[in-house]
Amino acid sequence: MVSRSAAFLNREFRRIKENTSFSVGLVDGNIYTWEIIILGPEDSLYENGLFKAIMVFPEKYPDSPPKFKFISEMWHPNIDKEGNVCISILHEPGDDAYGYESVSERWMPVRNPESVIISITSLLDCPNTDSPANIDAAREYRDAREIYNRKVRRLTQKTLE
Repeated sequence: MVSRSAAFLNREFRRIKENTSFSVGLVDGNIYTWEIIILGPEDSLYENGLFKAIMVFPEKYPDSPPKFKFISEMWHPNIDKEGNVCISILHEPGDDAYGYESVSERWMPVRNPESVIISITSLLDCPNTDSPANIDAAREYRDAREIYNRKVRRLTQKTLE
C-alpha cells in the first residue's frame, strides 16, 4: 500500500516535470529524495546558472516541510556554507518561538514542491539579510556589494563548467 505522503509526492512529481525554469528527477528512484536543477533567474547575478540541489521529503509530508540543500557551491545570505536554505516556508508549522515569523509564513500542508522551488529561486535574487544563514555573505551583501557580486558571478559561471 502506498503511503499518503508517497501518493502526494507521486502526483506532484508528475505535475512538476512540465516546468521550464527547473528540472526534477528522483535520486535512486526514491520518491522522497528529488534532485533539482534550477535555472538562475533572469536579470539576476545567478542568470543562466544551473544550480543543483536536493530536496528531501519526510514521511510526514505534506504535514511537515521538506529539507532543501544546494549541491552547487553557493554564496548567499540565506544559504549556509553547507548549502542548506533558510527560508520561512521550510520551517515547521506553528508559532515561531522567537516571534520573527507569522504562522502564515511557515510551512503549511497546502504548499507544494513547486511553490518551494519558486520561492527559493526568488530568494536567490532577493535575499533576506535580516535573517541570514550565512552571516559573512549577508555582511558582504550589505557592506561590499561589488565583492559579493563578483563572487556570485564566479560561482554562477562555475555551474556551467
